[in-house]
Amino acid sequence: MSQSSQRNPEPGSVGPAGLVRTEAAALEALASRLEGPMAEPFDRAVELILLCGQGNGRVVVTGMGKSGIIAQKIAATLSSTGSPALFLHPAEAVHGDLGVLLTGDVVVALSASGETEEILRLLATLKRKGDALVSFTCNLNSTLAEASDVALNCGVEREACGLNLAPTASTTTMLALGDALAIAVSLRKGFRVEDFAELHPGGKLGKRLAKVGDLMHSGEAVPVVAPTTPMTDVIYEMSSKKLGIATVQDKGKLCGVISDGDLRRLLEREGGAALSRTAGEAMNAHPRTIAASELAATALAILEERKITSLIVIDGNQIVEGVVHLHDLWGVELI
Repeated sequence: MSQSSQRNPEPGSVGPAGLVRTEAAALEALASRLEGPMAEPFDRAVELILLCGQGNGRVVVTGMGKSGIIAQKIAATLSSTGSPALFLHPAEAVHGDLGVLLTGDVVVALSASGETEEILRLLATLKRKGDALVSFTCNLNSTLAEASDVALNCGVEREACGLNLAPTASTTTMLALGDALAIAVSLRKGFRVEDFAELHPGGKLGKRLAKVGDLMHSGEAVPVVAPTTPMTDVIYEMSSKKLGIATVQDKGKLCGVISDGDLRRLLEREGGAALSRTAGEAMNAHPRTIAASELAATALAILEERKITSLIVIDGNQIVEGVVHLHDLWGVELI
């Protein structure tokens, strides 16, 4: 096979597995650069974004065509990990959207060639505003790279498509590099699970990261009896509130809990005589509790480990704030 045919095989001559391996090889090469010559410029890019975040600056990510689609995803990842970011379409920018750029922003520009006309038109405005420019490009000798404060190399040996033309391996390396940059910045900021939860309140992910206080039953929904309450009234309270337990409280402070299981075992031991007891005599004085600020996933882990269905939510003074039931946690995944 000739050298030219190796560079440009006929469409379809490379199978899907080979295409994926081409992209995987591009990622391996990128990883090697990040451990070697690109480590220092990558760290400078992280510092620029951190410095921007100390003021009112944002990260503005731009790119044209396929690179623009990757730029949108990078902007979304930055925002969801604590670095305010937005996507700027370079063609729209020169028709008025440049107004979104503020002094103090960091611009991340994606262009495989480094010569994308729509991107280069932005350079004069960026220099005038004094905004920092980080570029992702496959050509470190390009106009864009030379104009950048930091140029990060996304070069690939070849694209994954059979014609070596369609942006495939190059856009994959851009995406991976953007993810690496966003996560590196979030780690430097000390971004926590709790911070992530605040930015993802919806859907399954939101429930996984929700706090116990967001899901618990509170107020009138909490079954409450006093230590002196007769068991007949305890049973009525448990049945009416439908949580399978009754909290035994004295002036709002938790004394103990009576669960369906506690009641069943008491009846098995004492029969009808159990109904002559008070809540204080029948309760479990050492129930499992949790704070409202804990993650829902933590509550689920405790319930599964202890094989129980409810946790009492209390504050630091043992005051009852609510009850979280296993049913409330359906859809939550353990972290």
